[in-house]
Amino acid sequence: MRKIVALPVLSADALSSVAYGPEALLAVLVLGGTAGLGYSVPVSLAIVFLMLAVGLSYRQTIRAYPHGGGSYIVATDNLGRVPGLMAAAGLMTDYILTVAVSVSSGMAAVTSALPQLADDVVLIGVLVIAVLLAGNLRGVRQAGALFAAPTYAFIIAILALVGAGVYEAAGRGFEPLPTPPLHATESVGLLLVMRAFASGSTAMTGIEAISNAVPAFRPVAWRNARTTLSWMIGLLITLFAGTVAMVYLEGVVPRSQETVLSQLAHHSFGSGGMYVFTQAATALVLLLAANTAYNDFPRVLFLLARDSQAPRIFLRLGDRLAFSNGIIVLSVAAAVVYVAFDGRTATLIPLYAVGVFLAFTLSQSGMVVHWWRRRDRHWRKSLCFNATGALLSAVVFITAGITKFTEGAWLAILAVAGFLLVTTRIRRHYDMVRRALRLRPQMIEIPSRTISPRPGAHAPAEPTPRVPSTPSVPPVPSGGDRDSESEDTPEEIRHLSLVPIDALHQASMRALAYAASLQQPVLVLHVSPSDEDAERFRESWHLWGDHLPLRIVISPYRAVVAPLISYIESLHRQRPDLTITVILPEIVVRHRWHRVLHSHLAGRLRRALRPLPKIVVTTVPFHVHDGGR
Repeated sequence: MRKIVALPVLSADALSSVAYGPEALLAVLVLGGTAGLGYSVPVSLAIVFLMLAVGLSYRQTIRAYPHGGGSYIVATDNLGRVPGLMAAAGLMTDYILTVAVSVSSGMAAVTSALPQLADDVVLIGVLVIAVLLAGNLRGVRQAGALFAAPTYAFIIAILALVGAGVYEAAGRGFEPLPTPPLHATESVGLLLVMRAFASGSTAMTGIEAISNAVPAFRPVAWRNARTTLSWMIGLLITLFAGTVAMVYLEGVVPRSQETVLSQLAHHSFGSGGMYVFTQAATALVLLLAANTAYNDFPRVLFLLARDSQAPRIFLRLGDRLAFSNGIIVLSVAAAVVYVAFDGRTATLIPLYAVGVFLAFTLSQSGMVVHWWRRRDRHWRKSLCFNATGALLSAVVFITAGITKFTEGAWLAILAVAGFLLVTTRIRRHYDMVRRALRLRPQMIEIPSRTISPRPGAHAPAEPTPRVPSTPSVPPVPSGGDRDSESEDTPEEIRHLSLVPIDALHQASMRALAYAASLQQPVLVLHVSPSDEDAERFRESWHLWGDHLPLRIVISPYRAVVAPLISYIESLHRQRPDLTITVILPEIVVRHRWHRVLHSHLAGRLRRALRPLPKIVVTTVPFHVHDGGR
């Protein structure tokens, strides 16, 4: 992406938080009455310093991880598996709440302009999440001017609002307008101020988005990403500080019926076209911010599944090349949270801060370890930046966890603990299965002769890389019906056994042995995500299974079912006289909940191939029990 496009697309989450971050800060301070609101400026300055420190920290992350370094990757590489899982838990909590908070804040912007919709915010918000789900399942991606426009419109609207407010304040000598009469419900003290600081710090959500997406930039990618991050931090500080300054000068206080931004827009623009533009831009950028989570949440689940710490169904791409399972999980979780908290932003914010700053803290702590180990050029300066970011993020995390514990932070902390428990047990199960499946010398008896698909069947030519080719086989004997299933005796049935395998292990070798034992032509099929992975598989194949013919299909988007179906359908079209038996290894586990951790490829193939005649799908079970085979 060009920087002019990357800036609004990757900054939507961070910049849109200006719509709720300052209001979350004020909603806490107003509990202390007029005296509490007096702390709005110093607390905001502390948050601005935090933004600058964390932004500079992520510039170092981009330099160290030019191929993309999210919190999970950085924490795992430098701190270990458990801290990496904690960072992933924080990130996933962040992404779920990004959708819920962005939708709730967007609905608040809409209902501020259209109060008659206030009673239907929960229903409308759920419908918005459903639209986001449908769009992302269809492969809609944020790119280009279409998705850049809402962010630029929001930036223009807030800058215009601040500019108009400053001009008006200058006319009265920057004298703040008096606030409405306020009655304190809490005493003003350190606890109240720290709660306000933690709430206002949610304006920093989304800062790490650019460090995750470094490969998406044009060359030199890491340099362009750092420049874009600097622009984002500058804009975020300007919009945040400008909004808080206008709140202070205009004497605005939070109200349940109207957002702070709406009140400021009314003061600066009245109820005309610019007010409508500001509210529309706010709602649209918040919708775009919600959509950014649909790119990042499934990616984190993919990384966890790749490391055997989440079910492997999250490795799977859908028909539209989107991680559809991760998208569905995100939508369901966000909708549940949104409904449970009645679509109110103020009640969601306490949950938000915990996940965000847990991920920030672990990521920046990981970078401190990274620089200490590497000690390359400028490592002391980089370590200092990251140590400052880690320390300040930890302060916000601890503050949010303590001061907002009873307001909902306990739920986020419990979710992180539950996530650690579940992912650790998943990893333990996969490790046990891996041990049970490991190949050992003399464990599998290799057939004494090569079993070829000829002459009883002709195997298709190996597909060209990345695109499965049409099999090249001799023509069908004349006089036969291409789709006939009229064989009356066993002697009339001509077989080909097709064995798809993902890796060489005991389960796949048992399926191969079973296919070979039928004394019919056998063809082995492997789907590989890249040429490098295909070459590694060939090396293993020459060691363990070179007695059978092998075909490899390259599927660069990690799709498995579609290439398999395409290959089988192509083979069937070329040789309709063959009865093709697809033999799949199946891992059978003892406990019911373990079943979701393993592939259900056989059922999916049966459903897809059912319309084709003379296709048989069968499985060869391999039973895995606790403690081994």
